[in-house]
Amino acid sequence: MKLREDARWSLVVPTSMGIRITPEHRQSVHTADRYLLQATSAETNVASVVSHLGEPTKVLTAFVAGSPMATIIKANLRARGMDFEGPELPQGDAWGLRHQFNIADSGYGGRAPRVWNDRAGEVGRELSVDQFDLDRLFGREGVKVLHLSGLIASLSPKTSAFCVELARAAKRHGTVVSMDMNYRASFWKGRESELATAFAELASLCDILYGNEEDFQLCLGIPGPEAGGEGIDAEIEGFKAMIGRISAAYPWASMIGTSLREVVSAGRHRWGLILWERNDSDAAGAGELGGTTVVLPLREIEVLDRIGGGDGSVGGVLYGVLQEWPVELCAQFGWACGALAATSLHDYAAPADEAQVWSIWEGNARVQR
Repeated sequence: MKLREDARWSLVVPTSMGIRITPEHRQSVHTADRYLLQATSAETNVASVVSHLGEPTKVLTAFVAGSPMATIIKANLRARGMDFEGPELPQGDAWGLRHQFNIADSGYGGRAPRVWNDRAGEVGRELSVDQFDLDRLFGREGVKVLHLSGLIASLSPKTSAFCVELARAAKRHGTVVSMDMNYRASFWKGRESELATAFAELASLCDILYGNEEDFQLCLGIPGPEAGGEGIDAEIEGFKAMIGRISAAYPWASMIGTSLREVVSAGRHRWGLILWERNDSDAAGAGELGGTTVVLPLREIEVLDRIGGGDGSVGGVLYGVLQEWPVELCAQFGWACGALAATSLHDYAAPADEAQVWSIWEGNARVQR
């Protein structure tokens, strides 16, 4: 993948920002009376890896004018080193626009985490391309990577069109386009045909595709792995076979990947990653997969809060892409950033530096003075 050399922004993400509240001390939502409040979104979870490691990052979003929640979100983005732009939309009456709430506990032991989304009236549903100057952003300023997720792309008909137009503008100006499928059944219900069309076009514009087996099946209609085994080894082989079908259907994708997770308990997971990269000599659509496939077998990790682990892995991979590392290093860094995110009560990985991430990959948890 060739990155623009004259770009002001290393990474741009469109997103709908919200507020997550998490019970303290890993208690259940329905019994807790003390909560941690934080600003969150899947797309900024990805971008946090890149921004914390010093790459210029921009967030495209919408805010409720005068909302204290919007003030919290803006302060959080600034603290994470992210620039942002987007419209300030009036709330209207008490039943008008607002920032969404995500209510989620961390689980404990054999009690699984539970997540409850409260997104009625979400301001991010109103995002559209006429709110942004795309020629300035992608043309005069320049962007190395545009990252999309299936959450913002499926949030509303407006945001679906918004993401498609962003991807088209990005491609016109030589920007690499990345997408994490992030299928959510509640977003797709009653909109299957509409969203299948939008996602197929988005995937056709992408250089990097990320997701699990279900994501690619349900978002893009890619046949899943054939029956013939259970467990994570079968899942790995099934995904490797699926990569070939994805590559054949979307022959301009240069990188395809997924995070792998096996849950032992709420606090202990086995974590892995698969990342495939097309070789420069491979002809797009040549039929045989070719390329380089990196498989990082499952390793046990400790989990303080699992939310954001997958986003952290995508962020780590994209950071490696921005550094123009070989695919194996991109995969290792992505694995370690996902594991890092799981050590935080926040939804995102916030690496102090590259060395901290590589220490996690190497399994070195010794104190550093």
